[in-house]
Amino acid sequence: MRLQTVFLFDLDGTLVDSVYQHVLAWKEALDSENIDLSVWRIHRKIGMSGGLFTNQLLRETGLEISPERTERLRQAHAAAYLRHGRQIRPLPGARELLAWLTQAGVPWAIATSGRMETAAVNLEALGVDPAKIPVVTRDQVKYAKPDPDLFLAAADRLGAPIETAVVVGDSIWDMLAAIRCRALGVGVLSGGYGPDELRQSGAYRVYEDPADLLLHIDEVGGRR
Repeated sequence: MRLQTVFLFDLDGTLVDSVYQHVLAWKEALDSENIDLSVWRIHRKIGMSGGLFTNQLLRETGLEISPERTERLRQAHAAAYLRHGRQIRPLPGARELLAWLTQAGVPWAIATSGRMETAAVNLEALGVDPAKIPVVTRDQVKYAKPDPDLFLAAADRLGAPIETAVVVGDSIWDMLAAIRCRALGVGVLSGGYGPDELRQSGAYRVYEDPADLLLHIDEVGGRR
């Protein structure tokens, strides 16, 4: 019996052009707490869970980050991100890729380290209704990327073995999570990570953006 390939997509930087809005939102949140962290260092952490973000923040700044301060940072980031929400747009080919998979009968889902309070803006820009398409957010799992919980939950929502999944993401955290759950990792460059970084983290193939992936969909288990 032939197993059906399914696609599990990260959201920020993979389907929507939102990575730098997240970076600026985190910068605003950190500034509000008088925590000095360079923008480029923030970018390197986009895609990981908030808990890991805080751990790395502690490591790099040497500051004491209390649970109360962590929650203030999270809320400040969410508020700042929503203010930038008008700027969020789908990445080139994102809608077309999802439409092609749907028309071809290939199941797909979204798995994001963001909470629904921020993911909702991205889903609206993308035209995805979470009432119709499986969307797994940070709110629904114990651990986020690079732990595999989000992708495992998304595959479960599709009723598919994780080994049949193609995980598409823009960050090293996506690729590490894909390896840990025995899925096939496919990287896109639209989030700012380089091709070598993605390959070294486990990406089987790397494409420029969703449009480029759609052009080469047969290379990763899609059928034209």
